[in-house]
Amino acid sequence: MPTNPLERFLAALDPEHKEAVGAKPREEQERLAAAWERELEADDELDTLDELSPPAAEAEAARRVLDRETD
Repeated sequence: MPTNPLERFLAALDPEHKEAVGAKPREEQERLAAAWERELEADDELDTLDELSPPAAEAEAARRVLDRETD
């Protein structure tokens, strides 16, 4: 399991989004990873999901971050 926040963020993405984010500049990838970490820390619903399935919580947080980026 990756321990680097960027690696963890990329691992939480579905293949299509992983490819798209991987094509972005490193700084943008790190900014998205930081937003993803904040999402995981701030959302109480994700805390509950994390207790049941950490990968599902990480994937949901990644989806939310990317959804905000496209709005």
